[in-house]
Amino acid sequence: MATPHIEAAADDFAKTVLMPGDPLRAKYIADNFLENVKCVTRVRNMFGYTGTYKGQPISVMGSGMGIPSISIYATELYKDYGVENIIRIGSCGAVRDDINVGDVIVGMSASTDSNVNRMRLNQCDFAATADFGLLQKVANTADKLNKKIRVGNVFTADLFYTPQPEMFALMEKYGILAVEMEAAGLYGVAAEYGKKALAVFTVSDHIKTGESMSADERETSFKDMMELTLESIL
Repeated sequence: MATPHIEAAADDFAKTVLMPGDPLRAKYIADNFLENVKCVTRVRNMFGYTGTYKGQPISVMGSGMGIPSISIYATELYKDYGVENIIRIGSCGAVRDDINVGDVIVGMSASTDSNVNRMRLNQCDFAATADFGLLQKVANTADKLNKKIRVGNVFTADLFYTPQPEMFALMEKYGILAVEMEAAGLYGVAAEYGKKALAVFTVSDHIKTGESMSADERETSFKDMMELTLESIL
């Protein structure tokens, strides 16, 4: 039962899908964290895989960059493939002095400069919010594994190269932890279809200081984030 953007069969996806932006990152996760892996879709090279983690069925699929891209894939996964939970796993840029490169951030909510969620609510503001159950599981798992996380509001930007750099100071004033490009869209789609969503990030760079991770640091921190996320959904 193919959709316009996914060629998988009806029962090819698990109830929980992890979504990195990069389809090659999805392949890396499937190859290095999952067992009994099957590639279930590769339309436009947006790879999707289903396997198991400690016996639990898990799928992983790339989302692409930005709200329009993740909204397409999340809609088809929720609506056409019976997926119940989507967890975005990716990187973000910090905007606060008390957030460091390498920190793990869980997006309890997502502010945005996009109009997509106002379109959903008849031009009224929609509070794009994570599912509390998924968030609670990640927080409890972090305590169990003795991993520090920061939970709070993130900002989902439509543009990577912003023409309004003054916005970063305003974000910091209002307690926003970091900037990324997908969470508000994912949370809106989940709300529309009565499903569950969460976004978990590793801070890969600091917008104020210019600090960024090396390639080795990105790999290590990504493995930490993956362990936290996978253990939380067992």
